[in-house]
Amino acid sequence: MEVKDLKPSLIWECFDEITKVPRPSCHEEKIRTYLLDFAKKHGIESTTDKVGNVVLKKPASEGFENAPTVVLQSHMDMVAEKNGDVEHDFFNDPIQTYIDGDWVKAKGTTLGADNGIGMAAALAVMADDTLRHGPIEALFTMNEEVGLEGAQNLGEGMIEGKILINLDSEDDGEIFIGCAGGIDTTAVFTYKRSFAPENFSYFKVSVSGLLGGHSGGDIHLGRANANKVVARFIWDCSQKWDIEVSTISGGNLRNAIPREAEAVFGVNSEHAGEIEKYMEVYSNDIKNEYKGVEPSMVVKVEAVDRPEYCIDSETSLALVRALYSAPHGVISMSRDLENLVETSTNLAAVKMEGDDKIKVTTSQRSSVESRKRDIAGQVESHFQLAGAEVTHSDGYPGWAPNMDSPIMRISSEAYEELFDVKPAIKAIHAGLECGLFLANNPALDMVSIGPTMTGVHSPDEKLLIPTVDKFWKHLVLILEKVAKS
Repeated sequence: MEVKDLKPSLIWECFDEITKVPRPSCHEEKIRTYLLDFAKKHGIESTTDKVGNVVLKKPASEGFENAPTVVLQSHMDMVAEKNGDVEHDFFNDPIQTYIDGDWVKAKGTTLGADNGIGMAAALAVMADDTLRHGPIEALFTMNEEVGLEGAQNLGEGMIEGKILINLDSEDDGEIFIGCAGGIDTTAVFTYKRSFAPENFSYFKVSVSGLLGGHSGGDIHLGRANANKVVARFIWDCSQKWDIEVSTISGGNLRNAIPREAEAVFGVNSEHAGEIEKYMEVYSNDIKNEYKGVEPSMVVKVEAVDRPEYCIDSETSLALVRALYSAPHGVISMSRDLENLVETSTNLAAVKMEGDDKIKVTTSQRSSVESRKRDIAGQVESHFQLAGAEVTHSDGYPGWAPNMDSPIMRISSEAYEELFDVKPAIKAIHAGLECGLFLANNPALDMVSIGPTMTGVHSPDEKLLIPTVDKFWKHLVLILEKVAKS
């Protein structure tokens, strides 16, 4: 069986089509064209704004013309992550999906169910003329995964509805009414190149096989950070021997916990025989520390040819020390909602740029605005002490929970009516676009729902098939209840 053959047919057919359209963040041209073609095919009104957001508008079904307009919101882009041994061009290749028991997965890449299944649900609503609902606006935003750019710059008048259902959550049986705000902090080290010493032996240290995951939704799970694992090994070596660092890189996206990292470094040749022995000790230690958390971790060191250049000693030591000591993970838990991470930081990526720059990308989140600024300030100070030049993104606001929300009540009643169980009402540590929508339109009443997904932002991403049927039925009944109310 293929994904398009799953039930309910319409939502899975839409999802299957979406997986065939390349749509990495910042490159949504093809999925935008798909959406506009979909609207034309089904006779649906469509519009775009100057940054590339898309809105499709469907009139109310007969008898519900005076019902309030509901906005169904999802984002077009997907996180483009793949395993190191997988050949995949995210700009041109379709996602290779397959069914594994009750799960839909992708072959060695992110699946894109975040937020492809939300898009599919909105399109299915627009195409299904048997549903009972008031006026519907389907909003598809661009570049959500790289700073919520579409929501930040939503064109005036693009949406008129005062009720918004965000379709970007990842847990069946849970209705979200709040999320964290976030800000990115970038540190840039400037270095001088020096010729690699000839009396040194050189090694590549690498870590792979980590679980990674979403830097909001998975940060509390205590998974290893590849950048810190590599930096720790080099720092340990620097405490025993003089070192020279040639290259270092790890991680990719600001909102993904880094799964892979590597560095090339050297020690005086008289100590070369000790490096591999020490790696055996280090590897055993680090695997023991993450026993039960990172079952597929691979940490190794191998001899390599002498590189032509190294980073100057002062900068390389400052960089290694900064990465080793940088904060990463949960900073504090919420005092208001049980088991909710309040504040966190993710040491996301280390990249060498040109011949004299090394860029370190971090991402901070908090449901408390002042704590968000505080952790960003701590990260800034940390890297400034190491000699880096530090900048911040504009950031985005959180979404404060409204326990008196009418759409929350309707959504909860609909779920209980369908499945005879009360859904959990929660806030999420991940960033949703709802905070930005609310900042621009304080009258919006919002919830966020979705089927169960795990491993998002990593090649382990998978979508639980039975919960998609529940998600669809829940959404359909919410729309009918809003129309009748």
